[in-house]
Amino acid sequence: MSWKELKSDQDLDFAIALTNQTPIMLFKHSTRCSISTTALSRLERNWNDGIDIQPFFLDLIQYRSLSNLIENKFFIKHESPQVLVLYKGECIYHASHLEINYKSITKATSSFTQ
Repeated sequence: MSWKELKSDQDLDFAIALTNQTPIMLFKHSTRCSISTTALSRLERNWNDGIDIQPFFLDLIQYRSLSNLIENKFFIKHESPQVLVLYKGECIYHASHLEINYKSITKATSSFTQ
């Protein structure tokens, strides 16, 4: 997977601006959580770089304030691990824990990108 890392408010602003062109996926990962590691591994094993979704990665241990900012901007309660798919500045899909899967992410975006 070609992750772009979120490390600052500016990175988040860039990612949100990008949603005007293409859907993005924010993966919020806790390096201290085995469920998060499992969800990340499953997602990476199934990911196809040919799809029209730009993946962004947020390390919750180092950048928890960014997760709080995401929660406030999109009114989606913080969970870990968590995926949010954004398009045109809106959250069109979100999932957490072991509900995170490639098929659901691509299905959620298919109606917006065709």
